[in-house]
Amino acid sequence: MSRSIPSLGWGDDVISPFASPLISRRSLVKAGLLGVGSFSLAHLLQAQAKASVDRREKSMIFLWLWGGPSHMETFDLKPDAPVEYRGEFRPIATSVPGMEISEHLPRISRLADKIALIRSLSHESPGHVNSTHTMMTGYPGELLEAPPFQPKYPDFSSVATKVVGPRRPGTPTHVAMPSLRYGGASYLGTGLDPLSMDADPNSPKFRVPALSIGADTLGTLENRMALQQQLDRAQRSWDRTGTMSALDQFEQQAFEMLANHQVRQAFRIDQEPEFIRERYGRHLVGQRCLLARRLVEAGVRLVTVDFPHVPGQKAFSWDDHASVWNIFHEMKTRLPVLDQVVSALIEDLSVRGLLDDCLLVVMGEMSHTPRINLHQGNPGREHWGHTMSLLMAGGGLRLGQVVGATSSKGDEVKERPLVPGDLLATWYEYLGVPIETQFPDHFGRPTPILPQGSPIRELL
Repeated sequence: MSRSIPSLGWGDDVISPFASPLISRRSLVKAGLLGVGSFSLAHLLQAQAKASVDRREKSMIFLWLWGGPSHMETFDLKPDAPVEYRGEFRPIATSVPGMEISEHLPRISRLADKIALIRSLSHESPGHVNSTHTMMTGYPGELLEAPPFQPKYPDFSSVATKVVGPRRPGTPTHVAMPSLRYGGASYLGTGLDPLSMDADPNSPKFRVPALSIGADTLGTLENRMALQQQLDRAQRSWDRTGTMSALDQFEQQAFEMLANHQVRQAFRIDQEPEFIRERYGRHLVGQRCLLARRLVEAGVRLVTVDFPHVPGQKAFSWDDHASVWNIFHEMKTRLPVLDQVVSALIEDLSVRGLLDDCLLVVMGEMSHTPRINLHQGNPGREHWGHTMSLLMAGGGLRLGQVVGATSSKGDEVKERPLVPGDLLATWYEYLGVPIETQFPDHFGRPTPILPQGSPIRELL
């Protein structure tokens, strides 16, 4: 039977059962250079030389709300707006005077001193594919709404993987649960994709994933001791025979990850105290967020968690069109789960002393229209990128504040207008990626990683 816990999780006097020693990262310049010209090599070396040493332990967790969470139901409510705008929900006060968020996010409200809200982000992309491209590259993605949805420019995680690389030897730079849709490295080449995991950590059968190693190598192993022994033997043998150099780079990364004791242990989520697992929620989203914390603790730099649905519910995204379902009914189901997992992550990272060096980002690719649309009496909101809200926590940022503001109806940016390039520039500076970095595109033309944007100085 699981032990009950207070509604706010653990207190400051709780000592983490896990300790994570600081280990210097290994520079894997070679890993990002296959198939890239000499210009890119020179520029990459220059960019890496400029990256600050104190960024080595920096990590990020992205909780991606695919479909676009409405700012009017989450972080920028307008209780005094006309009824066709304001919706059913009401704002509640937080632990930071003057900051209010949705009544269905009470746990996050008590942690407001540990978060920063951005309420003035804006872009012009209308669809899910092009909005994702715009948010993750800074470049407009208007022409991407037809298959095969290939990104024209490299996304944030690909650039970070190439320039900064892994935090520690033998760990992947980026683990995705699962890979986010419509992203990719574009002209940066192969070997920069995340290690993707589709398995459910909440399942009793969940084990260390084999990834792309193959059934012949890992599938016949019956216990952890055999796994460790075979990995150790295989690593010595492969290093001696040079077989590793002949493997596809992704295979090498997968093998190195599984040969790394700390990373293997991170996947042993069954070793986590039951009250902590309950605090995150015994469902797919909650246990993936808990696994994200464990992976960061083991040395992974970037972890992305897709939150497209609530298990057992019909809602499969945050895309709340009136023609699909009642936005308020679905939000009453989703927001408590969001409240649970985000507050658990913030508290857990704080208790373990990881919050200053781990940046949590909670966002989607767009918002939804401030004005409510009715379809056969069903209320919903349509695609909208002109006024967006997002949450960030940790990362050594200046927290307990709101950056930007929208109009009384939530339909226009009123203060501190920001574009996706500003957000990306903030993340790049946090990780130590020079924002003036350029790479050659498919035609060999030097192309900046951002077309525009400056770090959000209020946060740094």
